[in-house]
Amino acid sequence: MVKQIRQTDGPRHIAIIMDGNGRWATQRGRPRLFGHHAGAKRVREIVEACPDLGVKYVTIFAFSTENWKRTQTEVTGIMNLFRRYITQEAQALLKENVRVRFIGDRLRLDKKLIKLMAELEDMTSPCTGVNLTIAINYGGRDEVARATKRLAQEVRDGHLDPEDVNEETLTRFLDTHVLPDPDLVIRTSGEARISNFLLWQSAYAEYEFVDTLWPDFSAQELAKLVTSYGKRERRFGRVLA
Repeated sequence: MVKQIRQTDGPRHIAIIMDGNGRWATQRGRPRLFGHHAGAKRVREIVEACPDLGVKYVTIFAFSTENWKRTQTEVTGIMNLFRRYITQEAQALLKENVRVRFIGDRLRLDKKLIKLMAELEDMTSPCTGVNLTIAINYGGRDEVARATKRLAQEVRDGHLDPEDVNEETLTRFLDTHVLPDPDLVIRTSGEARISNFLLWQSAYAEYEFVDTLWPDFSAQELAKLVTSYGKRERRFGRVLA
């Protein structure tokens, strides 16, 4: 159990770039997929810790549009892991009152995985606890491009006046349109880049880059980052007296 933090002190929405699974496995002389399995197990601990930390939304970067460039063996193994995770964790997520959503372009995913994703979303839709959003085949630029295409179709069909297009309009077409923007983005493994993750949504997010590899990232470390966030002065472009 982590120390409880008043909800007003910490971030409401945390986004996590779960990096370092492969390196974690390599350090132990194991194949990279062993690290991905360990990383999947870590997700449960982090999600379970969120209510005590006042975190209502968690978005995790599970597989990017660029990750298809990895070896076929690793990609196939990760996709099998997604199917296994959904099947094995569904009841636990429901019991923990976790609502699950998926973002990203589903067209490239296999039909069985798409079906499992839709079923999990539907099963957990009544849940009112933590909102867990899983980004699969997701890229920030790809998301904005897809959103822009849908917006352009609305203009073409006469449902939207070009003069009415603004930031708020485009936001309605994003995968994350039902979610608040992230307050805090965390990247594990010591890398200090955002890797095309939630580019539009994270315009005013706070960032934390930590050296810990994702399979070793604990609820206690998350609690420290949440506490640190609570001490920051967020200005959103304003000058505060």
